[in-house]
Amino acid sequence: MNYTISKTLAFKMSALLASAPLLANVTPEERGLEIAVEVDLRDTGFGDTKAEMEMILANRHGETSTRQMAMKTLEVAGDGDKTLITFDQPRDVKGTAFLSFTHKIGADDQWLYLPALKRVKRIASNNKSGPFVGSEFAYEDLSSQEVEKYTYKFIRDEEFEDVSHHIVERYPVDRKSGYTRQIVWIDSDRYIVTKIDFYDRKDELLKTLTFEEYKQYLGKFWRADRMLMVNHQTGKNTELQWSNYQFENGYSSRDFDQRSLQNAR
Repeated sequence: MNYTISKTLAFKMSALLASAPLLANVTPEERGLEIAVEVDLRDTGFGDTKAEMEMILANRHGETSTRQMAMKTLEVAGDGDKTLITFDQPRDVKGTAFLSFTHKIGADDQWLYLPALKRVKRIASNNKSGPFVGSEFAYEDLSSQEVEKYTYKFIRDEEFEDVSHHIVERYPVDRKSGYTRQIVWIDSDRYIVTKIDFYDRKDELLKTLTFEEYKQYLGKFWRADRMLMVNHQTGKNTELQWSNYQFENGYSSRDFDQRSLQNAR
């Protein structure tokens, strides 16, 4: 069964299932989808954001290097988000910029601007599983996680770090994904993701991403100040530390085209 859905259908399904959550005929797949839809609905309507980010890369020996970046995001009605990430430090990567157009259906569009070459490089679909600028994050990890990108299966409810969570397994629709499946821990009160286990194409545990130090903005939207991606197969990890979130910046699509990518500072 295909569980890809429109935003309107998602809303109707969420309302229907929420009104009868104990129906015996709700399958694990339907329950998993219901939870994913609720996560999406609670973060719908933020409009746009900008934030500063510090990326700390650590090798298996604990040696680290740090990069300073800025990110801005535009919510797009009927489609996935647009995101622009620009590098400020260190000097050898300053001016590098990454632009991503996430789509609900089909492959995302992603570009990388390399100032040393003074050209924009398009990220091919079959390279989306590759590492983003040497980090433990893949290019596909940087896309907004739209409901339609996965099929779902509810696994169980359990306590995680003294908080009640829904555990959902999701399977990428894109056959070129670097993952066979992901196991997602979702706070059952706030409907925010706190942990994701990523399994590689051999179905072996590859990475774990944890989200910490959540803060709420505009009385509704939750953002984590710290994300840690640990690669279990290499011993490396990448930490993202976020600060200075701002909403309602008045961005438009013109702030997220290839011209803005080359002119990003």
